[in-house]
Amino acid sequence: MTYFEGFIAPVPEDNREVYRGHANEASSMFGDFGVQRHFEAWESDVPEGKVTDFRKAVDAKPEEKVVFAWFEYPDRAARDAANEKMMSDPRMEEMGKNMPFDAKRMIFGGFNAIVEEGSERGGYTDGFVVPVPEGKREAYRELAAKMAKVFREHGANRVVEAIADDVPHGEVTDFYRAVKAEDGETVVFSFIEWPDKQSRDEAWAKIMQDDTMKPEDPMPFSGQRMFWGGFEPILDNDLAKASASA
Repeated sequence: MTYFEGFIAPVPEDNREVYRGHANEASSMFGDFGVQRHFEAWESDVPEGKVTDFRKAVDAKPEEKVVFAWFEYPDRAARDAANEKMMSDPRMEEMGKNMPFDAKRMIFGGFNAIVEEGSERGGYTDGFVVPVPEGKREAYRELAAKMAKVFREHGANRVVEAIADDVPHGEVTDFYRAVKAEDGETVVFSFIEWPDKQSRDEAWAKIMQDDTMKPEDPMPFSGQRMFWGGFEPILDNDLAKASASA
């Protein structure tokens, strides 16, 4: 299945267009490295959580918004090869000199897809980060696969659940701290692509009435430490297609 490099970053609200332009300029370079799809989405409907949330994950300041982003690769080997090229390319060093956000608080990591339903892209995205006990990986995958079909039946274009494979522990922030992961827990990076926000809102109203949404007992993850939010895409580049036509 697809391999994902997932990112969550705090960006000053006033830097939205600067950030989008910066990411778009770098996108062709990422394609040279082997990234197949480069996706970036801006905070739109991100709730404040009592324990965890997207903003807490990156210590976002009041004047900052959160970006939910990812690179797609065919497999881990392609991602590793891309990262090796990035580390040795002088363009990356130059790009790092003028970052329109605080990279020290950005969190990132490599995730292996365990559920993929649908392939069409969307105009609005729900993002999720979930702490899952290592011993409940398969139970989580089975539940996620069942739920993915529900989302698709209610109009979702694509549903992905990807589990931590190469996720570093950071000095300031990281995916594990974001969900307050306990010993023996891993992290899932997940998203749902919808046609647009209205379709997403209407679908969730129906889904919450669906009997399939009734919680299992016990749930194979900590619902209190999971967090989610809605994001508006600001960049979605198909680098595999661009590379093929070059």
